[in-house]
Amino acid sequence: MKIDIIGDIHGCYAEFVTLTKQLGYEWERGIPIHRGGRKLGFVGDLTDRGPQSLKTIETVYALVEQNLAYYVPGNHCNKLYRFFLGRNVQITHGLETTVAEYHALPPSEQAMMKKKFIKLYENAPLYAQLDHGNLIIAHAGIRQDYIGKYDKKVQTFVLYGDITGETNPDGTPVRRDWAKYYKGTAWIVYGHTPVKEPRIVNRTINIDTGCVFGGKLTAFRYPEMETVSVPSSLPYVPEKFKSFD
Repeated sequence: MKIDIIGDIHGCYAEFVTLTKQLGYEWERGIPIHRGGRKLGFVGDLTDRGPQSLKTIETVYALVEQNLAYYVPGNHCNKLYRFFLGRNVQITHGLETTVAEYHALPPSEQAMMKKKFIKLYENAPLYAQLDHGNLIIAHAGIRQDYIGKYDKKVQTFVLYGDITGETNPDGTPVRRDWAKYYKGTAWIVYGHTPVKEPRIVNRTINIDTGCVFGGKLTAFRYPEMETVSVPSSLPYVPEKFKSFD
């Protein structure tokens, strides 16, 4: 299979368009289609913080509906889903930008947007096992012993990473570096933690290069095993990027 997996977009729609064009996708029909039959993959966190979250949702929804892409949800997707269900979620940490966009729509368009995202989310696997199990897309990654499991513990790991339960001074959760201990044979492609450059450790690659924080939007091309990035148009926020020793 030939797939281009894109890191956390977070509403950076313009960069998404630029990146897909650079990867050889054409937009004549309003969505990115590759003449060579390649598909797109998304590691989740389509929305929040960036300027065009709803356009990003619509495009990914259309791609998935036409069997042109694979999508797995991230923690921001999970929160937006709960918002649309009417649950009591805090409209913070970027969700406020998506909600403002949503509230600016006429009621009929609001209903359509809500319906599309709920369907996209509910039909998505927690993580995608592709190419006969040789490739896994999981938002924050997945431990080797969790592959094939879908319980609450696995869901927390896939959406939020290997959290310890403690918090950093800035309020973000403390996360273990699970990739360092990964010994599996499947390639795991994930995002969630912004890094300045794609981070390959064992057979894992983090492709969240912090587009919404002024970094880059990155795609991982499989089976070529190469990355392609485009620069962000947003201001650079250095403290948002994690560095590993």
